[in-house]
Amino acid sequence: MTIVEAAALQQQGKISSAELTQSALQAVAARNIRLNAFITVLEEQALNQARRLDAERAQGTVRGPLHGIPVALKDVFCTRRVRTTVGSRIWADHVPNYNSAVADRLEAAGAVLIGKTGMHELAYGVTSNNPHFGPVRNPWNEDCIPGGSSGGSGASVATGMSLMAMGSDTGGSIRIPAAYCGTVGIKPTTGRVSRYGVMPLDFTLDHMGPLTASVADAALSLQVLAGHDPRDDSSSREPVDEYLPQPGASIRMLRIGLPENFYFDRVQPSIARAVRRLAQLAESEGAIVKPVRVPDMAAINTVGRVILFAEASATMMPYLKDRSLFGADVLALLDQGRLIAATDYVQAQRLRRVFQREFAQLWSEIDILLTPTAPNTAPPIGSAEVELGGEQEDVRLAATRLVRGINVLGLPALAMPCGRDAAGMPMSAQLIGKPFAEATLFRAGAVFETFV
Repeated sequence: MTIVEAAALQQQGKISSAELTQSALQAVAARNIRLNAFITVLEEQALNQARRLDAERAQGTVRGPLHGIPVALKDVFCTRRVRTTVGSRIWADHVPNYNSAVADRLEAAGAVLIGKTGMHELAYGVTSNNPHFGPVRNPWNEDCIPGGSSGGSGASVATGMSLMAMGSDTGGSIRIPAAYCGTVGIKPTTGRVSRYGVMPLDFTLDHMGPLTASVADAALSLQVLAGHDPRDDSSSREPVDEYLPQPGASIRMLRIGLPENFYFDRVQPSIARAVRRLAQLAESEGAIVKPVRVPDMAAINTVGRVILFAEASATMMPYLKDRSLFGADVLALLDQGRLIAATDYVQAQRLRRVFQREFAQLWSEIDILLTPTAPNTAPPIGSAEVELGGEQEDVRLAATRLVRGINVLGLPALAMPCGRDAAGMPMSAQLIGKPFAEATLFRAGAVFETFV
């Protein structure tokens, strides 16, 4: 069930928030024992909250389209009187006395928090194979990873354990789980959603956004989440658009760029075909599909890795005296970050601005860029490498290759399903837009959904 459907059923009196919440909790009881999508489940709190919201509705108060909707938060968002672990031993018993901005906005909108989802330790990885809380598993094949670092959020939405789950995205951590779990995920423009009360991984690359079962649900969720927050010094004052695509939305004359370089290199053939098919179908709907050459995305990825190495290690420096607190893979990344020279970090930030200017020139030619989200479907848990284009590639580098650069550039990007491969695993397309063009991405995504 989607948020749009659940909201309509509540309005018609055919279902209550308590019933929706109970259904979500039943899904948690049935699937979480295997998938490990949740670190913390708030059964009693959620049901009490749902009953209060039902009482409000009965008295004529409806807070909006998320009223009574069961949602989940990646365990990186601070929640008052509910532990926030960040998937780490360091904060395993941490109980904040305040809410993140995202938690406050969802509560004000009437969403029902059913729990905190599992994740890669410290949000620093793509597998969600967590050494402290156990691996999160892919709902389409439990032997495979769900992606990361927001793996529990992806698995939660894909199985109906929540109708929306929040993720954070530093180098693809919303879009990779969306791709591997077959959901929609939106990484908004830098500054669009407040980072206040989110345990940081990176000072300048972190973005917050929802994972949902449909494009319309993602649009409704972002409508609630977006807007200026004076507590976050990176928060934008740019006005918030109307995100929900109108019925019968058209992409006629929309200029869609299809990359000639980088984005289709070493990509699973079935994924490449599925994304190109979307472009062909969009053209049949009146869109203008144009081949384009993008700037040096491999170099942009390198810039992103240098920035992340340095900033993540700086964030965690106070805790690195006790190396036993960290899993081996995260510790190795933090150690690498400590080796980054200050001159390399400064140069990376300078190059970032150069690449942002170069990429901005594309928007004079196109309205959106259409690419694969991930070059492969979800690999098995424990895999170190995947084979793509006849070459062996590190799992983390492969998963982030097509998404990491968009964090460096600060652009909005929508990941959405574009079919299944021969093994039945989800494939995903990525729609990238100019700054604050989320509404355009949602409009195109809503049309693309009709093609799949």
